Amino acid sequence: MKFFYLACLFCFSPILKVNATTPKSVTCTRTEYREEYIPGTKSNPGYVKSYEVDVEIPCGGAKAEKIKDEECTDGKIAGALLGGGVGGAISRKEGRWWAVPLGAVTGAAIGCQVEKGN
Repeated sequence: MKFFYLACLFCFSPILKVNATTPKSVTCTRTEYREEYIPGTKSNPGYVKSYEVDVEIPCGGAKAEKIKDEECTDGKIAGALLGGGVGGAISRKEGRWWAVPLGAVTGAAIGCQVEKGN
């Protein structure tokens, strides 16, 4: 019976796939103050128009976060916990010594794939 549960876990795991996307790039902006002289005439004198503009700048330094596509730590942890729990729940006393670690390893692999979206 426990092999039936494991087979169901592997068969239906693609259905549980979550398609989440992560941003591939980060855009940094800076607000710049600008002035523009509007020329005038003798009867209508000129004036200075001031405004602010958001300008894109390259991100860098200590403030910028680097996004790693190959990282799937959260999915591994969640999958290992769920897989180990399922392995422990469906096994009997004499089989738990191999079912819990096997479920944890398998769950970690599935969790990583689900988080990556592959």
